[in-house]
Amino acid sequence: MAGNTYYSGPVSDHFDGTAFFNPGGIEPRGGFDLLRWKFNGLNVAWPESFPSPFAQAMPETRVSGDRLVVTMVGHAAMLVQIAGLNILTDPVWSERTSPVSFAGPKRVNPPGIRMGDLPPIDVVIVTHNHYDHLDLETLRVLQSRDKPHFVTPLGNDAIIRSKVPDAKITVMDWGGRETISPGIALHCEPCHHWSARGMGDRRMALWAAFVIETPAGKVYHIGDTGFHQGINYRAAKEKHGGFRLANLPFGAYEPRWFMAGQHQNPEEAVDGMLLCDAAFVAGHHWGTFKLTDEGIEQPVEALRAALDKRGIDHERFRPMRPGEVFEVPAISV
Repeated sequence: MAGNTYYSGPVSDHFDGTAFFNPGGIEPRGGFDLLRWKFNGLNVAWPESFPSPFAQAMPETRVSGDRLVVTMVGHAAMLVQIAGLNILTDPVWSERTSPVSFAGPKRVNPPGIRMGDLPPIDVVIVTHNHYDHLDLETLRVLQSRDKPHFVTPLGNDAIIRSKVPDAKITVMDWGGRETISPGIALHCEPCHHWSARGMGDRRMALWAAFVIETPAGKVYHIGDTGFHQGINYRAAKEKHGGFRLANLPFGAYEPRWFMAGQHQNPEEAVDGMLLCDAAFVAGHHWGTFKLTDEGIEQPVEALRAALDKRGIDHERFRPMRPGEVFEVPAISV
C-alpha cells in the first residue's frame, strides 16, 4: 500500500501508520470476492421509481425546549433539529452516489427536502467518505448557502477541502469530544466499517459514529456499520447511558457473506437498538439508492419481523421515508 494521501499521524489501536482498521474486526473483501458477489445471480431488481408517501417537507426554522424533530432527506441524509440547532447528517442531494455523474447507483425518489427549503444549517456531520455519505457537490452548495460547521473523522477533511477549500472543519478521532455551542457537544465514536473513494485509497480516512449531546437528550448517529458482535453498541451505552434517539442503518445487507462486516441487517439493527438503550430509532440506509442484492422493501419486512420477535412496538423503530417528519417523544431521565 502506498503512503496515506489524506492523513498522517501516530499509530493507534485503529491506525497502523498508513491505514485505519477495525480492532478485532473484519477487513473489507477484495476484488475476487466483489466479482463473485456481482455474478451470483441473486440480485433482486428495484423499480426505477419508488415514490415516498410523504410530500417534500417544509421544516421549521428552529425547534427549542425539549423538542427533537428528525426529517428524512433520503438514505442516510437527515435533518436533526434539537436545542435550537439544525444538523444535517451525511447529506446527499445528487442524483447518483458515484465518482461520475453518468453511472453508478441512482436515486429512485427525490430528496425529502428541497435544498432551497432547508432551514439555515449549523452543523454537517459526515461519517465517512463513501459516495453515498460524502457528496462533494452537496457540501459545496451547503457551504455557499450557510457556511456550516463540518464535522468528520480523520482524513476526510482533505477530501472535503478539495471541493470546499474555505470550509470550517473539525476533524475528530474515535473517543474525541467537541463543544459546538454552549451545552452542546459532539462525540466521535467507533463503528465497524471502512472507507475508499477509489481503487488506491482504501482505509486511508477514518469512519465513525457520532453522538450529539444536548440538554434535550442524546442522539446517536451511525451512517454505516457492521454489527461487530454488538461491541460498539455496548460501549456507547456504557459511555453515554442510553439515547433518546438512534439513527441506525438497516438496509444494504445482502449477501451476508460479503456485507456482514460493513452493513448490519434489520435483525442486527434491532439488537443494536436494545444494546445501546435507544428509546426510539430513525431507521435509514434503505429505499433510495440500490447498493446490494435485497429487494427494495425487503428491509422493512425483515425489520417488522425482528421487532415482532422481540415484542417491540413498531413506532419505536421507524423506517424513515423521504419527507417523513418524526417528532421524537421526550423521555424521562
